[in-house]
Amino acid sequence: MKRLTRLGRQLADAALQLTLPLFDAAPRTGVTRAGARLVRLDGRFVEYQLKRSRRRTIGFTIDARGLAVTAPTWVAQSQIETALAERGDWILRKLDEWRDHAARRERVSVRWADGATMPYLGQPLTLRVDPAHAGTVRLDGTLLIVAGARNRLQDDVQAWLQKRARVHFAERLEAFADRHGVAPRRWALSSARTRWGSCAADGSIRLNWRLMHFPADIVDYVIAHELAHLREMNHSARFWQHLETLYPDYRRAREWLRAYPDDTLIS
Repeated sequence: MKRLTRLGRQLADAALQLTLPLFDAAPRTGVTRAGARLVRLDGRFVEYQLKRSRRRTIGFTIDARGLAVTAPTWVAQSQIETALAERGDWILRKLDEWRDHAARRERVSVRWADGATMPYLGQPLTLRVDPAHAGTVRLDGTLLIVAGARNRLQDDVQAWLQKRARVHFAERLEAFADRHGVAPRRWALSSARTRWGSCAADGSIRLNWRLMHFPADIVDYVIAHELAHLREMNHSARFWQHLETLYPDYRRAREWLRAYPDDTLIS
């Protein structure tokens, strides 16, 4: 089940820069970042980089660095500002999308430190470093870890999540098999950065262990999605019919997953 889009991959490198092009008010000195310019669009000041080229038209790009304008060498600055004003609605909308995406990323990012929290099956789980404790153990809403450096903490927690994923996915696959009579020939964990799950023509499926961050019903949706592919290796009407049999509320779960920051698998 493909998750990452081209925009998603671009956004992965942009989280720290998404809000830079926007200002709440005009700078008092008029000074901006090196080489940048300002334009006022619908009452908002937007910073942009201007590049001159031999192209014939004015072009706009919004990416990890914010707004960039490429204009022919012979076009006057006043013409560039007119073109910006004409595309103002589109520019502001796209910049807002990047800002909103950054906010969503911030909400789901895991801080690898003692006392931080991470979602586990949709519920907050507090990370506690306890050198006196043996192994990694979950006690209600706390995960006790023997760890020192930050990298060790992250490695230990992710190893624990993968172990829990093997158990949870196996249980849910068995439940689907008992209830609907559909099961893969074999299955395995995935660490893919582009997919939550996948189904191969040989009847095997792969499930991303990072799904353990999500609510249990969303995990079930991804599993059902891949099981439905065992009957239809496409996204035809028949596929969605099979999926609805396995998971009647698939539309809601699909929208939930689509709203998740698609370039970030939180661990």
